[in-house]
Parts: sequence; C-alpha cells; structure tokens
Amino acid sequence: MRNRFWVELGLAGLTAVLTVVTLISREWIEIVFGVDPDGGSGLLEWAIVAGLGLATLLFAVLARLEWRHAATEH
Repeated sequence: MRNRFWVELGLAGLTAVLTVVTLISREWIEIVFGVDPDGGSGLLEWAIVAGLGLATLLFAVLARLEWRHAATEH
C-alpha cells in the first residue's frame, strides 16, 4: 500500500469521528472556541455535520480507489 491510502483512510476515520462527536454534542464548537457564531440556532453545527459527512464519504471513496489500484498492481 502506498502512503496515500493510509492518509486517506486516516482522514476518513478522523472526519467520521468528528461527525459523530458533532451529532452527539453540537456545543463542542462553543466549548472549544468560546464563540457562538450562529447565535444558538444550531445551523452552523448542522452545516458542519453535513460537511464532515461529505468529507468522510470522499476520503473513504478515495481510499477504496487506492486499495483497488494496489490490488490490480500485483
């Protein structure tokens, strides 16, 4: 496996964890950064969940493509 696969797999895992954390505790942004950019509406948190979910899907697909590429080389 090339390093690219491991990076993509790691990023897929990281973004998946952040997606779940955001779904469980949407206030982590306010806790970590000390700001409430959406005024308590929760819109920013849902946008982050959507963005992280899409990033997870993208990195997983890229890792899968890299896996298939490595399998065809042998």
